[in-house]
Amino acid sequence: METRSVTRPAILIHGPTASGKTALAIALARRLGGVIINADAMQVYRDLEVLTARPTAEEEAAAPHRLFGVLDAGELGSVARWVDLARAEVDRARADGLVPIVAGGTGLYIQALVEGLSIVPETPAEARIEARTLVAAGEDAARSRLRELDPAANSRIAGYDRQRLARALEVAIGHGRPLSEFRDRSSAVLKPGEWVCAALTPRRTDLYRRIDARARSMLDRGALEEVNRLRARGLAPDLPVLKAHGAPAFIEHLEGRITLEQALDLACRDTRRYAKRQMTWIAHQFTFWPRIPSDDLDVRVRVIIALFNAVDRGFAKR
Repeated sequence: METRSVTRPAILIHGPTASGKTALAIALARRLGGVIINADAMQVYRDLEVLTARPTAEEEAAAPHRLFGVLDAGELGSVARWVDLARAEVDRARADGLVPIVAGGTGLYIQALVEGLSIVPETPAEARIEARTLVAAGEDAARSRLRELDPAANSRIAGYDRQRLARALEVAIGHGRPLSEFRDRSSAVLKPGEWVCAALTPRRTDLYRRIDARARSMLDRGALEEVNRLRARGLAPDLPVLKAHGAPAFIEHLEGRITLEQALDLACRDTRRYAKRQMTWIAHQFTFWPRIPSDDLDVRVRVIIALFNAVDRGFAKR
């Protein structure tokens, strides 16, 4: 599909889980005439509506939303697949004269959008075997080696993500270079000067309190039943949906190994740890992104609109 030239800058919003990205994106979309493009690796799955805190029907009705619930639980998502989908939605927004507002907690997705994807030469078989042996030996062994070879990749890979740990390890072992050095900037969807960005950095104590409260509210909204439906499908245990925060703990409860209260505590703990890793990503990977520590929605909107207007004026002069 042929698209028009860029007429308005895109807005990128990153922040930890439960930091208020959804409300901010909706407010901006309504104010600027925008479309919200999901950049959360779990919210792309239609089977994880409650557990991932996907926008509600009321929220989706408040502004156009794209790439929410577009994959089945049995599908394997990836950064490359998401970039392809996001590229189409950015082009569609531009053609419709709307402002693309890319919001989500998966920093790797947003980074690929503006820096391009990694194109890595084939790694030697010996490196792949060594990497997978390390990952099979456990997270401690894999991360210990990855910290030596590619500390940046170690920081950005959340949890015991075997697939991404093995990939980063095999590249570092096989080529002697970190994965980030293979990034092809020519494949970036958004070029320099075409976007503005902001990272939400609320106080950690406030963020953790919201995470715990949200986890409990998810139970009332059917999170346990949602996980049970996934469990009943007999999906492969290494699929992303079964690693969603809270899913492993709730599965343990459903199989009678722990109580519901224990499962809830584990879900909260795992989500808090993930939020901490997201904040680390912002500190290490989005070094020059403007930070918005305020929780106040009006403050957040005013800051981002000021950034947007400064760049938008440049577009008007083209």
